[in-house]
Amino acid sequence: MTCPDKPGQLINWFICSLCVPRVRKLWSSRRPRTRRNLLLGTACAIYLGFLVSQVGRASLQQGRAAEKGPHRGRDTVEAPFPEIPLDGTLAPPESQGNGTTLQLNVVYITLRSKRSKPANIRGTVKPKRRKKYAVASPALGQETLVGPSLQPQEAARAADAEVQGGNLGKVGERPWRLIRGSGVQVGGSDFQRPETRESNIRIYSESAPSWLSKEDILRMRLLADGAVAGLHPVSSKSGARLLVLEGSAAGSVPGCGPSPCGLLKQPLDMSEVFAFHLDRILGLNRTLPSVSRKSEFIQDGRPCPVILWDSSLSPTSNETHSSVKLTWGTYQQSLKQKCWQNGRVPKPEWGCTEIHHHEWSKLALFDFLLQIYNRLDINCCGFRPRKEDACVQNGLRPKCDNQDSVALAHVIQRKHDPRHLVFIDNKGFFDRSEDNLNFKLLEGIKEFPESAVSVLKSQHLRQKLLQSLFLDKVYWESQGGRQGIEKLIDVIEQRAKILLTYINAHGAKVLPMNE
Repeated sequence: MTCPDKPGQLINWFICSLCVPRVRKLWSSRRPRTRRNLLLGTACAIYLGFLVSQVGRASLQQGRAAEKGPHRGRDTVEAPFPEIPLDGTLAPPESQGNGTTLQLNVVYITLRSKRSKPANIRGTVKPKRRKKYAVASPALGQETLVGPSLQPQEAARAADAEVQGGNLGKVGERPWRLIRGSGVQVGGSDFQRPETRESNIRIYSESAPSWLSKEDILRMRLLADGAVAGLHPVSSKSGARLLVLEGSAAGSVPGCGPSPCGLLKQPLDMSEVFAFHLDRILGLNRTLPSVSRKSEFIQDGRPCPVILWDSSLSPTSNETHSSVKLTWGTYQQSLKQKCWQNGRVPKPEWGCTEIHHHEWSKLALFDFLLQIYNRLDINCCGFRPRKEDACVQNGLRPKCDNQDSVALAHVIQRKHDPRHLVFIDNKGFFDRSEDNLNFKLLEGIKEFPESAVSVLKSQHLRQKLLQSLFLDKVYWESQGGRQGIEKLIDVIEQRAKILLTYINAHGAKVLPMNE
């Protein structure tokens, strides 16, 4: 016999265990049968009444459960958890008619939507979804700048003197021209205002990369998103154009007049944008802000680099496009004298210029990584040029026999800061093989900047370039996204290894150059 587990069964079992022995005793006693029958009947009646009450209560509870069951199941199917607020707030308890409140036995939860993330860029801060500020993008009305269709083998010439070295015309190439609509003036401000859109300079983290200053970001946004108020030819000799931009406070950005300007270049000069970011990452800070921009006034709509116009640059000559006249021979002589290093004033017979000695080390390192030859080696004497290179097109290659008399080009200073150089016309070449690198750019250089060399040694150059170039949306997409950018970085990393090997092999010093 098993012990009952429910309370009702336990009570019945206890009563039966007490009543059965007594009933047997009364039945077998000598008392009159009439009195014994009366006692037995009374006990049975009491017990039956108890059983009836138990059965009635159980049936009533089952009936209520049967009535509530289907209704509750339908509610579950139609609206799951209707009493749970999805916004995470706690709902007040329901009030009854007698003034009391009914406390619901409910657990309140919050449903959080999964955050969408941009593409995972190696070395970047985890992107954060933020509201982007809408800025006006440039759009022309009926006036459109049209240029010739460009072939991949065409190379950019040296920059024009009147446009900071930016000459858009090439040998054998038709100049840029304007298609004029009715009632439109060249260089005027009759441009249609476009609708606002997202900025092409994207920053998802709390702040920009540390190597880009606040001024750099402001100027990048201006060049990438600023409305075009005018389009001006620079000179009659060159087809270069200046974009007159709006949206900048007076005095905050160097301008070509009352408004800031940007120098528009050819699509083949897109390496100017890469050069700007590389310069900032290496800690040189010698290039002008550059961005990539799509515009309606380019014939085929291809992205073009736009470089900030800086009116503080010193005027240049028409021959070498430089603010300082130097030949290769005098340049090598000034390197030996270490002009202005450690505050030492050079003697007149040393042939020094106003440029500090460390500036040449920064220029040589920068030009070697990008293989820029149009400053220190305009005749292409240190490598095997292609027929498309400007030195071959201009017939300068045979002049390498007398290298000491070859003039340097694009050596630019600022009017108020003659000790430091400004790197302009930074068209680099990524397709030059390792057995054809121009080591002539490093000739005479015995010291290299510590800030740049430390970045090259740190193994962080790739992640910094990815993080920095990702800011320029148009440039990133024009190079094929991350896959195309990685190929460019592969070239720079390999050249960095070769440069570090060169420094060790020649015993060159690595010095802090913060003048």
